[in-house]
Amino acid sequence: MIFIFDVETIPDFEFLRRVLNQPDLEDEELLQQASEELTRNNSGFLPPMYHRMVSWAGLWVDNGGNPVQKAAWNGEDEKAGLQAIFNTLLTYKDFGLVHHNGRGFDLPLLTYRAMKHNMQIPVRLNHYDIRYRFSKENVDLMDEFSNYGASSYPKLKHLGYLIDVPFKQTAEGNEVLAMYREKKLAEIEHYCYEDVMATYIVWLRMKYTVGDIPEEQFTNLNERALSKLKEIQTG
Repeated sequence: MIFIFDVETIPDFEFLRRVLNQPDLEDEELLQQASEELTRNNSGFLPPMYHRMVSWAGLWVDNGGNPVQKAAWNGEDEKAGLQAIFNTLLTYKDFGLVHHNGRGFDLPLLTYRAMKHNMQIPVRLNHYDIRYRFSKENVDLMDEFSNYGASSYPKLKHLGYLIDVPFKQTAEGNEVLAMYREKKLAEIEHYCYEDVMATYIVWLRMKYTVGDIPEEQFTNLNERALSKLKEIQTG
């Protein structure tokens, strides 16, 4: 079985205040200072250590690419959300993973936040099949399309443009904090699920392109996935 997933986060302001020794700084000023001192990229997006999870969504698919079951969570209680995704991952023993930038963000985030809450992650997440840089059991689309960094890393939305499928119609990643402040947690989960379906659609297309899925099977799965994506975007 394969778990295709995405995690949505906001900055951990309490942690940032301790790290930067700025207990009284307003949130926006704190983020500005954090982006200057703690990031290693031009976007100013904070590394996974400095985020906390507010939602996740995942889709179980079988080894033939057929969707089996959706799972998701949103809320204020991060520990409960972590327990929910860990319990979901324990559904199957030898699962694989598919994601977009999960190696760089989502998986480290789960480890950091589990450490914060004194929790244990599923043993499978630390298994060689998952941890090995070139593992086919842990597929990061950014690695697959960039040939593990030899070329540039593609954005998920741009992959959608490439295959003429509209992604990110419900929100953008930089809007999550604003949505959270407006207490739109269900909407954040909805956006997260759209990203999961987008990831699934790109993964399917990639599998077909390299010959891992025959045309008839791909056509059937792709049509169903596109229909579900449209339902999410209009819902």
